[in-house]
Parts: sequence; C-alpha cells; structure tokens
Amino acid sequence: MIKIYTDGSCLNNPGNGGWAAIININGEVKKISGSVKDTTNNKMELMAPIKALQEIKEIEQIEIYTDSQYVRLGITDWVHKWIKNNWQTSKKEPVKNKELWVQLHKLNNSYNVKWIWVKAHAGDILNEEVDLLAKQAAESN
Repeated sequence: MIKIYTDGSCLNNPGNGGWAAIININGEVKKISGSVKDTTNNKMELMAPIKALQEIKEIEQIEIYTDSQYVRLGITDWVHKWIKNNWQTSKKEPVKNKELWVQLHKLNNSYNVKWIWVKAHAGDILNEEVDLLAKQAAESN
C-alpha cells in the first residue's frame, strides 16, 4: 500500500507558490517539494499529486490524502464531465488549469488510486507536515 499526502500553497494568490508531498511506500517515507513563481494556489494543489505520482514505480493500491476538495472532486467527478464537454465547465467556459488536469487524469488512470479528503488544520499529523513543507517551498522563492 502506498500512502501519499499532498498540499499546495501560495503566499499571495497569485504569487509565489509551493507544493509538497509525503510518500510512504510500505514504510519507506520520501518527502518531495518544489516552488513556482507567479502561480496560483489551485495550480500548486494540482502539482503536488502530479509530482508525487510521477515518483511511483510500483503498481499497487495508492491512497492520496488531500485537504483540497478542488483536487479530490476534480479528479474523481468533474474531470469526466469536462472531457465529455470538450474541456468546458457546465457554464460553457474553458476549464482552468486544463494542462494540469490532463496530466493528473493520465497519471490517475495509470494507477489504482483512492482519493481521500482530510480536513485541513484538524490535527492529522501528516497533513499538517505536508502543509508546512508546501509553505516552506513557497517561501523559498
């Protein structure tokens, strides 16, 4: 079982951003993070699971924990409607961050991923840690 905690952060929105992931592969923990100038919080929230899934070589069950309903609902529900509607929202507007959604959708379909929402700042130790890593990455710009 692979467990991944992800988070994104933006100092201003838009502004300097950071993303982070804590990847636990059968007890072996790896922490990754990165920063981007002039970005948005939503882009960083998407970048975290993309970068985490790019690290995975094993084909086994993956659980991704995120405190972003935007990411969880987007990848488990909305993306299917967007694809059906040629990457347009229900309001017939282009989907924001399409290039990241396309990447995440492709990676998600390559693995057996269960997406789990966790409440932010509610005491989940790994969610708090990944939040801090993302903020530190954003501040490193």
